[in-house]
Amino acid sequence: MVDEDPQHDRRSEARRPIELKVEYKRLNTFFADYTKNISRGGTFIKTSRPLPVGTEFLFKLFVPGRGEPLTIHGEVQRIIDATDDEEPGMAIRFVYREGDPQTEIARIVEGLMTESFGPRLYSKLMDHAQKKKG
Repeated sequence: MVDEDPQHDRRSEARRPIELKVEYKRLNTFFADYTKNISRGGTFIKTSRPLPVGTEFLFKLFVPGRGEPLTIHGEVQRIIDATDDEEPGMAIRFVYREGDPQTEIARIVEGLMTESFGPRLYSKLMDHAQKKKG
């Protein structure tokens, strides 16, 4: 179900619930957490140990059927504290640097979303997202 509440719709891309393993490092300590959802522009990482807002970091996204994880730069956009209706974690925006495989990352994320939504619904969501931007 797509959340139509404008209060919660802070992102420019449609997101799909999906759980993928992510690994990242903070002060020489490695963490392994899981995503809650993903879009072409970012993801939400479920964690009780979020990084501060504005932190840029490198994380590895483990995609089923892919031998090597995707290595992606991200920036923490906001932090969600644990509440009765939301899991704690951090909203991450993908940040692309020169040489990053942006096209490959977008293709893989779109494949995950298409597989999760189904091609017809995914296409409708992308059309809707494009109209909202324009």
